[in-house]
Amino acid sequence: MDKYIDIFKKSYSDYWNYLKYELIDLNHWDNFFYGLIIISLLVWVLEIAFPWRKNQSIFRKDFWLDTFYMFFNFFLLNLIVLIALSNTASELFNDVLSVVGLSLSDIQLFDVDDLPQWLGLLIFFLISDFVQWNTHRLLHRVPWLWNFHKVHHSVKEMGFAAHLRYHWMEPVVYKSLLYIPIALIGGFDAQDVAIVYFFTIAIGHLNHANLGWDYGVLKYIFNNPKMHIWHHAKALPKHVRYGVNYGLTLSLWDYLFKTAHVPHDGRDIELGFEGDETFPKDFLRQEAYPAFSRRQKPHK
Repeated sequence: MDKYIDIFKKSYSDYWNYLKYELIDLNHWDNFFYGLIIISLLVWVLEIAFPWRKNQSIFRKDFWLDTFYMFFNFFLLNLIVLIALSNTASELFNDVLSVVGLSLSDIQLFDVDDLPQWLGLLIFFLISDFVQWNTHRLLHRVPWLWNFHKVHHSVKEMGFAAHLRYHWMEPVVYKSLLYIPIALIGGFDAQDVAIVYFFTIAIGHLNHANLGWDYGVLKYIFNNPKMHIWHHAKALPKHVRYGVNYGLTLSLWDYLFKTAHVPHDGRDIELGFEGDETFPKDFLRQEAYPAFSRRQKPHK
């Protein structure tokens, strides 16, 4: 037990030092802090230059709340709990394997170092996105998970920063379900992961932006603003119970598994969920909401 406590404590100091390093070191391209800022500013400029909803303010409803969520969830949440929890769980998983005489390398299907870099990154990206697509479906289908996911669906006006408005429990669920599939393939370094992260952040920002794009024929591969807005629609189609368009980066899974739904131009549809009129409007109460609310079915 002492070992896990030490890992938990060390994770805080290590991540704090890493975060300070990110803030002052501008000499490496895979700087997540400034990478997020640059991507956000670029997508915001696109929103301003090519607005889909012309009457939506540049500083839309909850713009500053979502901006706070963006930095809190992408950086401070790691410092508060995620990195420590992840490192401790990783060590626990390794210890469980050792009990049965195995190590992480014994269960790996292959090592991406044995593959061309582009192929290794593609495999990592496809596995990650597919697992996250399924996890997203669970957030809509399981009532207690839906209670957490309501924070993201409380967005009433879409904009790039809405991408990272989510309850702190969501990444715990995503990372937990993603850990073992990714552990089965090894050999990734930090720069490999950065390439995928920057790409997925950019697509996620664009999906939530005030842009009327669908990327033409590429809409069947990549999620896009015209598709994702239907995921946030307050009124669901009658033939669908739990939602539509679950794709994070790729729309491919929705088309393959028949959960795609883009019936017409959704520019002016109402966003949210049934009963969102009484949903908390500030950060602290939104974070506390799942603990003090009654569990509700995802959709009626």
